Amino acid sequence: MLVYTVGTFDMVHVGHLDLLEYCKTLGDKFVVGVASDEVVGSYKRNVPVIPLDQRMRMLKALECVDDVVSYNKLDYVSNCKELNVDIFVIGEDWGDKPHNIAVEKYLKSKGAQIIQVSYNPVTSSTKIKQNVIAQSHKGKYAAHTIS
Repeated sequence: MLVYTVGTFDMVHVGHLDLLEYCKTLGDKFVVGVASDEVVGSYKRNVPVIPLDQRMRMLKALECVDDVVSYNKLDYVSNCKELNVDIFVIGEDWGDKPHNIAVEKYLKSKGAQIIQVSYNPVTSSTKIKQNVIAQSHKGKYAAHTIS
């Protein structure tokens, strides 16, 4: 059974790790789809802080991840067909956008499972970025004299 999930995976944190480790338990092979900067820019205000190749490399290094692929269009069907996905794991914010409905229809037509998971409330990339910005604006700067 091949398990597939998708995401941005910018600033990888324990919430991501929990999701990825859970996905690995669902099948024999686990593949992660990573959104390109262009894809992320099509539905989020800001593009990722970490470049695509680095996000993919970090995910591939995790023991629970068997393979990593990217996607350059907001279309999940292509990778699901190419990988012959048995289980597609989605997040709680999935929604009913056309690209989501298209992959659901495709997966249901081939008898594949769609499993929706809740996000870890402890952390998120957005919270991490907000904390970094808040810390950088406290007005406390270290001054160093360069000789």
